[in-house]
Amino acid sequence: MDTYTGTIKPELKIQELTAEKVKFILTNVDLSMANALRRIMLSEIATIAIDMVEFELNTSVLADEFIAHRLGLIPLDSTEAEKIKYSRECNCNGACKECSVELNMHVKCTEEDITKDVTSRDLVSSDPRFTPIQEGPKDPGILIAKLRKGQEIKVKCIAKKGVAKEHAKWSPCAAVAFEYDPFNKLRHTKYWIEEDEQREWPASRNAADDFAPGDSEAFDFNARPNRFYFEVETIGSMKPEDIVMNAFKKLLEKISSIQMGMSTNDGMSGRDQPRDSY
Repeated sequence: MDTYTGTIKPELKIQELTAEKVKFILTNVDLSMANALRRIMLSEIATIAIDMVEFELNTSVLADEFIAHRLGLIPLDSTEAEKIKYSRECNCNGACKECSVELNMHVKCTEEDITKDVTSRDLVSSDPRFTPIQEGPKDPGILIAKLRKGQEIKVKCIAKKGVAKEHAKWSPCAAVAFEYDPFNKLRHTKYWIEEDEQREWPASRNAADDFAPGDSEAFDFNARPNRFYFEVETIGSMKPEDIVMNAFKKLLEKISSIQMGMSTNDGMSGRDQPRDSY
């Protein structure tokens, strides 16, 4: 950000930080940058998720495809996802320790008149860095299926690195709330008012941290939003603060690539441009 001399530097103020979510205010940035950050957090942060499932045995009432889909949506600890290669970057034929993690599950119900729950706690990972998320020793895990006596499930899963642009199972976020201008001073939102605007359209909770307009304040046609309220909720695969930091890194990478492309084009502007061949 230091490249843009003569402008105010962006600022970030954390309002709340827990194990599940982070709330912060981002100021002195353009709307396009703030929205790009939101989109990156939702779809371009790399995580680990089950991508391939091989069934050796399934005598439950659920089809293989149904169980495979549920397995793919189980969040895995992706704190060290950067240390795993993408499959497209690996030279192996299918899966190896460099680009994947193997998880196995074998559950059988042997007791009479008992319904046995198959949960994410039954998944055994070959790499202790990438295991199903648990909120503590008393967490029963995410329910996958239920078995009665004699029923059995035995599967081998291959987890790989990916981003949510490919499939939603790789998204580290449950939700990203994004708001600006809670008092609608910019008039980007057109209210449908029947009787009383204040009663029908109450200000959001972010209004407490914003600046209310004066009664006689004139509308500024040149005003632009520069104060944005974020709330990022994680599914547990990554810490919320790590999601935000990784999103900023990804955004800076994108900006740098644009700057490099522009400087390359500027260098070629003084040369004779090659003609298009048909």
